[in-house]
Amino acid sequence: MKTESEKTKNRYDRLAPYFDALEGFLEGLFFSEWRKTLWGKVQGEHILEVGVGTGKNFPYYPKNTRITALDFSEKMLERAKVKKLRSNVAVELELMDVQSLCYADNSFDTVIATFVFCSVPQPVKGLQELYRVCKPGGQVLLLEHVLSSKPMMAKMMKMINPLIASVFGANINRQTVKSIQSCGFDKVILDPASRDMVKLIQAIK
Repeated sequence: MKTESEKTKNRYDRLAPYFDALEGFLEGLFFSEWRKTLWGKVQGEHILEVGVGTGKNFPYYPKNTRITALDFSEKMLERAKVKKLRSNVAVELELMDVQSLCYADNSFDTVIATFVFCSVPQPVKGLQELYRVCKPGGQVLLLEHVLSSKPMMAKMMKMINPLIASVFGANINRQTVKSIQSCGFDKVILDPASRDMVKLIQAIK
């Protein structure tokens, strides 16, 4: 029997050829500005991007930094490699699962992920890995879909979540702010640009 990680990986492998097109409208309308805001907070010389996907964040990479980016879907990573070559982006791409990172403790100045923890099977485990590899005084930056704070909307999201997760691999009922607050960070800050169901999160170690 396949594990939840294997099932999720297979869904994203299947979606990889269509992924950019599926999110194209929302990307142009909202996501691109949120990405720009989040990447504007990046600090330090060594950056880790978790869940690079097809490389949607490449246009926002800061200059004069060393960036490592990973994904656990081979097919998504293949798309990112093509974009890397086309755009001449300076990034080291790795095939890896955020739930088990192969990096030493305290390795990165900033760890960043955009719309990733809605699909990580064990989100708290993944967030604890981000905490582990982040340097003391460093930061974790997240842009995430979360469960609505409005009771009726939250109830509806919980009802349809199994369908959304089975088709797209993403969960729309996650409470990522609470999850990252449980991981030991000194401070967790919500950016004013955050909305009810989309949060821009800065966690300082």
